[in-house]
Formats: sequence, C-alpha cells, structure tokens
Amino acid sequence: MTVRRVVPNLHSEHPARNGEFYGLLGFEEVMNQGWIMTLASPSNPTAQVSVMTEDATAPVHPDLSVEVDDVDAVYEAVRKNGAEIVHPLRDEEWGVRRFFVRDPDGRVINVLSHR
Repeated sequence: MTVRRVVPNLHSEHPARNGEFYGLLGFEEVMNQGWIMTLASPSNPTAQVSVMTEDATAPVHPDLSVEVDDVDAVYEAVRKNGAEIVHPLRDEEWGVRRFFVRDPDGRVINVLSHR
C-alpha cells in the first residue's frame, strides 16, 4: 500500500474566511464542493488542508483524510484487525471511493482513493 497524501479536515462554519486566511500562508483553492473546500500549495500540491462545514454523505465529520493507492485493500486490513468502521466503503459522486475508520484515540479517518 502507498500513501499518496494526508490532509487535515478542519471543521468550520465559515470556510470562506478560512480560505482567505490560508491564502495568506500561500495555499490556493483546488476544490470546492460547497460543504468542503480543499486548499493546496502551488509549489507542493500534496501539501493540503481541507475546510468543511459538514460531510455531505457521512454521519460524522472526519478529522483527517488519507489518500491511498488501494482503498479496498486498506478497508479489508482494518476490518480484519477489528477497527471500528464509522462509514462504509462506497463510491462517491465526486470521484472517490472511501470509508471512515476510528483510530485508537477516537479520531475519525477518511480513507480514500480516486477512481
């Protein structure tokens, strides 16, 4: 398995203000679904932060997103290990396949691959 990127997901009621703030740090908007906005460094596109008001298709807000090369393999590994699956493996309309799992300290991790 290869980890492609790790992105903190910051909860905010005011994502536009956060977009402006992180713009001061050199980030630029690379995706905006209305409920989630991802900002990236133009010089290092995998250096990213997401700001979200909610998750449109999941019951909870993930703390962190981890993009992997094979989400199905990771899903099977964490399921077999007995980790708590918070949101089932599914294909999303915006082009990712993902699931949520809870880490040992209770953080919710969004594990995904782009289709």
